[in-house]
Amino acid sequence: MIISHYRDHATAYANATRDVDMTPVRARFQAHVAPGARVLDAGCGSGRDALAFQRAGHRVAAFDASPELARLASEHTGLHVCVADFLSLSETTPLGVPHGTRFDGIWACASLLHVAEADQAQAWGRLWAWLAPGGVVYASYKLGEDERVDELGRPFTDATEGRLSTWIGQLDGVGQIQTWATEDRRQDSSERWMNALVFKQARA
Repeated sequence: MIISHYRDHATAYANATRDVDMTPVRARFQAHVAPGARVLDAGCGSGRDALAFQRAGHRVAAFDASPELARLASEHTGLHVCVADFLSLSETTPLGVPHGTRFDGIWACASLLHVAEADQAQAWGRLWAWLAPGGVVYASYKLGEDERVDELGRPFTDATEGRLSTWIGQLDGVGQIQTWATEDRRQDSSERWMNALVFKQARA
């Protein structure tokens, strides 16, 4: 799913989000990802977090549904950023990693929230297939129970812990789930966010 706003205003969006300080949230995710581990930035936007993970020593891959944002993120990070969306993601998606690679951590910051509620389970399933046993997915949504299109034409699916549990209920090997609420990290916004870490059980 390509959202026209992120094609038509890619540069403005990247400039507005590139310097948002996500350090506290990244730290909570990275506490569960070993140094040098493989991390996938899923819906990477400007490439802000992909670059931070790269600088922290992780082996990073990234994708975005917007070709324009993928190009800008590639320029920002020096990575090959694949053009893909959550519902087309498959084992043949060219993420620039060896065939059969699985990621120790998947970071989906403010990206899965653009997937329709009816497609959330499918999107999670496609991400989950890329996650190594013992790995963790971080995802963030605006806190709530609505599904809407904003004034910029962007679709949003809000989440609560209960809604998330429904979407991931059919995934194999779901372990611990941690959720917490945060205030928006952007200075011009007062929205509340639901953050989640979803752990995949290690093989016995």
